[in-house]
Amino acid sequence: MQPVQNEGKYTGEIFDNGVFSDALLRGASFSKCSFRNADLRETNTTGCMFDRCDFSNARLNASVHTHTAFTNCHFQKTAFLGAHFDNCKMTGSTFNGAAVAAISIVEGDWSYVSLRDSDLKGIDFRKVRLKEADMARCNLEKADFREADLTGAILSGSKLKEADFRGALIDGIDFGNVNLRGARFDFTQAIVIVQSLGAIVSG
Repeated sequence: MQPVQNEGKYTGEIFDNGVFSDALLRGASFSKCSFRNADLRETNTTGCMFDRCDFSNARLNASVHTHTAFTNCHFQKTAFLGAHFDNCKMTGSTFNGAAVAAISIVEGDWSYVSLRDSDLKGIDFRKVRLKEADMARCNLEKADFREADLTGAILSGSKLKEADFRGALIDGIDFGNVNLRGARFDFTQAIVIVQSLGAIVSG
């Protein structure tokens, strides 16, 4: 396992079981690298790129990521307690069985991610791009989606009690298998929901 350096470029490297806690990374690039079971607690990344990397069973607790991309990465059973993502690009990544409770997100692009079956209660998704994100069977109670882009997102079977969707883009969502009781929407969104259920809205 070679040492990780700022602005370094790595392809196909194996960093499994590595200890990178408290590491500071700026502009580093990783493609098809493996970080399985790695200790990345309190790691700080800025402007880095992780593409098709495997973080299964890794620990990213209390890590901070700013303008970093994690595209098409695997986070199976990864720990994210207290992790912070500021304007990051997470498109296409999967979070199967990941511990994402208490994760902090500031805007960014989380389109096409799979968060299925995750506990996202109370998470702040304001202004986050979640286009076609899979959030089926998630606990979304009290989650804040105001002004987020949820176009085509999958919410079937999710808990939405007290979730706030006001101002969010919700076109293309199938509300036929979604319990909306207790969720908050604005008037324009209510029309979109009714139309998605096959009703005809006329003046």
